[in-house]
Amino acid sequence: MALEPQERAEFINAYTRTLITAWSDEEYAARLNANPRAALAESGLVVPEDAEIVIVRHIPEGHEEGNLDVQVGLWEVGLATGQFEFHIPETPVVDAAELSEGDLSDISAGAEADACYYCCCPCCCCT
Repeated sequence: MALEPQERAEFINAYTRTLITAWSDEEYAARLNANPRAALAESGLVVPEDAEIVIVRHIPEGHEEGNLDVQVGLWEVGLATGQFEFHIPETPVVDAAELSEGDLSDISAGAEADACYYCCCPCCCCT
C-alpha cells in the first residue's frame, strides 16, 4: 500500500524527528530501546498496539544508510503486515578535522555555503 504524498511527508517528518532525537538525547535513545512504541509515538510515529516493532541499529548491507525510500518502504510493509522495522543507526560521527574553519563557521551559523545547505537530517531532500 503506497503512501499518499501527504502521508509520506508526515512519515518522513516524524521519522526524521525520531532520528534527531535519538542522536541528541540519550534518555530518548534508551526509551526507544526499552519501549519503542511509546518513544516512536513521542515523535509522531503511531504504531498499532498489536504490531511488532524492530529497531535496527546496524543498517543491513545493501541498504544505504539514511536512504528515506528504504525506510518509507519498510513503513508501508509494516502498515500491510503489522511488522514494523525502523533503521535508527548509531549517532553519526563527524570528523571536524576534515572541515575547514569556514565550513565550521557556516555550519554553526546555519549559512549557505557553495550553494549547499547544511541540514540536521540524513535525507537528501534538503539539498
